Amino acid sequence: MPLRADTPPVTADVRRFTTLQRWTHRTTAVLMGICVVTAACLYIPQLAELVGRRALVVTLHQWAGLALPVPVLAALASRAFRADLGRLNRFGPHDRTWLRAALHRDKSRSSRPAAKFNAGQKLYAAWIAGATLVMLATGLMMWFTHLTPLLWRTSATFVHDWLALTIGIVLAGHIGMALADPESRRGMRTGRVSSEWADREHPLWRP
Repeated sequence: MPLRADTPPVTADVRRFTTLQRWTHRTTAVLMGICVVTAACLYIPQLAELVGRRALVVTLHQWAGLALPVPVLAALASRAFRADLGRLNRFGPHDRTWLRAALHRDKSRSSRPAAKFNAGQKLYAAWIAGATLVMLATGLMMWFTHLTPLLWRTSATFVHDWLALTIGIVLAGHIGMALADPESRRGMRTGRVSSEWADREHPLWRP
């Protein structure tokens, strides 16, 4: 049967993430969310009074933080996950072009070339991975007080608290950008995105 003239073209989907990659992201997000919420309950007096049970909140915070690297470490068994880590870890000339355009607030698509991940996503992934390791190390110093000198523990507390605030701000920006891009959220939710979106947002990506 012939197609009507007003029939919209069918847009093919391409696979962006595997099931394991999506569940790794979800599990990490849940653990990070627990860390952020429990940290807020520990440091904001109004929330501390509202929630109560400080010992339980501390325990949840400690174990969620300790488990935070586990999903990523387990996902290293996946070839697709390791391949994406390699992509996130490599910066090319197009990434420098993307960053220059972002700094100059140039929002034209031609000035922001990107492969599977753009330069902003690569910087975020590197920063959050490093921040997580620092938080884990300083948190262990604060948890097991007998392992390090007092000066180390005091410094660890300072770094842990201020880095936690920074992580909260960066995560809020990350969530805000995700909310502004429904197709990107669909990719993380279902693993597939439209080819039109892929061509527009990641023109150098060859699925």
